[in-house]
Amino acid sequence: MTATRSWALSDPGSVRKYNEDNLLSRPELGLWVVADGAGGHDSGEVASGMIVEELARLPDNLPADDLIMLVNTTLSRVHHALRTKALTRGTDVVIASTFIALVVREYNFTCLWAGDSRAYLLRHGMLSQLTRDHSLVQELVDLGKLAAADAESHPHANIITRAVGSDSEHLDLDRVNGAAKPGDRFLLCSDGLSKTLTQAEITRLLSAADGETTPQSLIAAALGHKVRDNVTAVVVQVDS
Repeated sequence: MTATRSWALSDPGSVRKYNEDNLLSRPELGLWVVADGAGGHDSGEVASGMIVEELARLPDNLPADDLIMLVNTTLSRVHHALRTKALTRGTDVVIASTFIALVVREYNFTCLWAGDSRAYLLRHGMLSQLTRDHSLVQELVDLGKLAAADAESHPHANIITRAVGSDSEHLDLDRVNGAAKPGDRFLLCSDGLSKTLTQAEITRLLSAADGETTPQSLIAAALGHKVRDNVTAVVVQVDS
């Protein structure tokens, strides 16, 4: 196993009374997850909660390839279960959640995701976004119809195009792989954080010497901006 330390925190935010975000931290398995529920109170937290509950049941000591395969198959199973549950409540009901997972093994990492929860990597003081949002505004940016700087303020910025439990019959998780180097810090976060803080703010706070307090600092900054959504931060540091 790669030597890592990790810290995590979630908060309802400045406006909402309930929290539809869920997180999972399994450093013994090299697995960390953030899920941001959609569909309103009960529905959203049901979706994100089911993702975390199912992944929490994965056995220890799985080889990396088996772990990644089981994450995929588990999410596919949850996807179909949520679609079935939604149909029992009505044809227009959606019980869904975004999903971002980080696996770190043998100084390699893999991110798997659906939706607009994000993974970032801070390396040598430089922040890079590892994931690409599955969202309407990202599609507009890719088509050259919207400037990236205007994406977060777009009236449809909250519309996601892929999620666990969405109306698509099959769930497709995107994947990115890379080398994990000593000193790297990964951040998994719900869009409450990424849509509230600038990349410069995230870089500054993620660069703090004390990683243990970094999730608190990130969420405190979002609350300082009166974040209107739930906000979750998971920080994973790779040690030598």
